[in-house]
Amino acid sequence: MTENAESPDNPENTTPGMPRGPQATAAPEGAGFPGTTGDEPQGSTVGTPADAQQEPGAPATGEAERPEEGPAGAVDADLAIAQSAVAALTDDLKRLQAEYVNYKRRVDRDRDLVRQNAVVSVLSALLPVLDDLDRAREHGELEGGFKAVADSLERIVAAQGLVKFGRRGDEFDPRFHEALMHSHSPDVTTTTCQDIVTAGYQIGERVVRPARVSVVDPEPAAE
Repeated sequence: MTENAESPDNPENTTPGMPRGPQATAAPEGAGFPGTTGDEPQGSTVGTPADAQQEPGAPATGEAERPEEGPAGAVDADLAIAQSAVAALTDDLKRLQAEYVNYKRRVDRDRDLVRQNAVVSVLSALLPVLDDLDRAREHGELEGGFKAVADSLERIVAAQGLVKFGRRGDEFDPRFHEALMHSHSPDVTTTTCQDIVTAGYQIGERVVRPARVSVVDPEPAAE
């Protein structure tokens, strides 16, 4: 038999499983919105956030304002500074490039000079051998296999740039000739090489050894 909901054991007329207590009363209209009475017309801005009251398109409250652009004079000044810096850097680059070109030329010149000095040093040691070959050729002793060796040696030194100079009848030049003896002759008008004692040798414009010669001068004019 079920108990009646209005039995004395349930004086508050509650359903089983619900908490006992005073009955909840309905909240008055507008009780959940402080500052409102519930009588405001729909769409009123009373009690709404501040952002909702701003006009459409206006910047949000608290947003940093954009700085105004500087005058045209400031832009021109910055451009002039930048152009000056570019010109200075360009001048520095040109100076460094010129210094590098000069350095490279100096290094190449020094390298060529070192190589030439080495070649001159080696060929200078062979000059006495070449002098002996010239004497043997003058006396007719340069024949057979010895002649082939002599010709091969002369070709090798010539390939290294060694040039022989000094012949009978050449005009005397103190830059290329070394006078060992002097004499006079009415047959010449200038100082002339008469006999070649040892030939001279040069490499390019550099004289390795001057030619040793005997020279003949013109006869002195009569008083």
